[in-house]
Amino acid sequence: MTTLYSGSLVPFAVLLWPLLVGLAPIVPRWRQDALRLLPLAPLPALVFALAGAPGAVVLPDLMLGVELAGVPDAALFLGMTALVWTIAGWYAALSMTRGTEAGIFAGFWCLTLAGNLGVFLAADVITFYLAFAAVSLAAWFLVVHDRTDAALRAGRVYIVLAVLGEAALLSGLMIGAAEASDLQIATVRDAFAEAPLGQLGVALLIAGFGIKAGMVPLHVWLPLAHPAAPVAGSAVLSGAIVKAGLIGMVLFVPEGTGWGTVLIVLGLVGAFGAALWGLTQRNPKAVLAYSTVSQMGLLLALVGAGSEGVAYFALHHGLAKAALFLCVGVMVLSASTYQRRVVLGLAAVLGLSVAGLPLTGGALAKLAAKEGVGDIFALAVTMSSVTTTLVLGWFLICLAGGGAKTRAAPAWQSLFAGVVVLAASALTVPWVLWSGVVALPPDYPLRPANLLDGVWPVLVGLALLVLIHRAPVAEHPPGDLLLLTKGWALRPPGYSLLAWRGRRNRPQMLLRLMLRVKHGERWLLHWPVAGSVLMGVALVLAVLVGLSR
Repeated sequence: MTTLYSGSLVPFAVLLWPLLVGLAPIVPRWRQDALRLLPLAPLPALVFALAGAPGAVVLPDLMLGVELAGVPDAALFLGMTALVWTIAGWYAALSMTRGTEAGIFAGFWCLTLAGNLGVFLAADVITFYLAFAAVSLAAWFLVVHDRTDAALRAGRVYIVLAVLGEAALLSGLMIGAAEASDLQIATVRDAFAEAPLGQLGVALLIAGFGIKAGMVPLHVWLPLAHPAAPVAGSAVLSGAIVKAGLIGMVLFVPEGTGWGTVLIVLGLVGAFGAALWGLTQRNPKAVLAYSTVSQMGLLLALVGAGSEGVAYFALHHGLAKAALFLCVGVMVLSASTYQRRVVLGLAAVLGLSVAGLPLTGGALAKLAAKEGVGDIFALAVTMSSVTTTLVLGWFLICLAGGGAKTRAAPAWQSLFAGVVVLAASALTVPWVLWSGVVALPPDYPLRPANLLDGVWPVLVGLALLVLIHRAPVAEHPPGDLLLLTKGWALRPPGYSLLAWRGRRNRPQMLLRLMLRVKHGERWLLHWPVAGSVLMGVALVLAVLVGLSR
């Protein structure tokens, strides 16, 4: 007699419940109010994570055999993901317009959620790939929901990269699976060392996961999608969905190979370069998007360096960044000066936490991440606090500069309460988990050397922010590399590139070139050029860190 399953069905129920909730819009009478169900979809996963993500299940007759068992540190990833989706769902239910389009949004919201949870529970490559495809492709509907020109353009870029990423991921998994004795993730990862095209397979996996994780130079969808998506969609994109790419790197990239150095180099370039490019934005959500690229770059570098604090760091980042995106939405809905000041104050505390100010959750996350990765890399993590402070300080300036509404949203207090819950979790949960998750003494965050190590980068970042605020850099649309490839961002003001044409004689070209020399200083001060120089410095630092491993 065939056994339908073995083990506990709880992990399967955690994935099945959001899918069932997502079917609600199929019923016409429920479609109008489907948004109200969104906060309920992640609750079983949240309870499961709080219980420590226990149990596993094997369903041999489902597909090629489905096995669900928590990945390393599954409780941290699942808890963060479920809480972010719960509060973002609460925000969506209270703020978004109801109707048929909202029903479509709710359905794909739940499908994306199920995929997001699935990548942290899958133990075999088939289940992992299907979950990754669900979170990747279904999220397109969250990006384009508003149907604005910006949303549709962002959606085009997103779906092209998502499909390319899925193709790369599938090809890479097939290379590993062809050599492996079974379809377990651990077995497939180890098989890349012996596979004839093993190195190509790993490269394809890094490309596929890197697109989702916002790894430079595959990040270009992220600063376009985040500003265009509804606020709730931006919160889950930045807080939880990008972590699907991160867990893919953790699970599949073999340890002790040169690929770790690749992740370190590209990660640190993103960590510093994306934060600096964020200073060219005026839309608060676009600034936060570049901050996410920066923080994800730091996380990818930590994966490459073999840090044991990746999940702990990702938990804080996911909670804090989702709360910051929701702060943008609550600020837009604020009418009184008091409401705006309260939201701005909460966003400032969160920003300081992400930057690593001592005694905040972010400070603990950075201390845990730096443990055991080497002095040079630890210094790079510390230095990243300078650019994080700079870009999030710039975010606060942009957030404060938005116009005020004449009338507050009816549910403003409830919306703000949800953000407070998420922010409080980002600030306190790392403290609660410190002794049980991090192998460092309880008093380690309070030691004077660590307090000083966390304070001075924030102070330097604030000082640079004052200078930037007095002489702000030029504003550019989000998209960076997309703009650079078109040659738009590299043109100095008032300068037309001299095309080499046969009908132009060389003396004229030389004369024109000499007349342009006097504009050299202004060209070098133009932000795309200066930013490129700064990214070059970041690249040199990243290479030095990689070579020092």
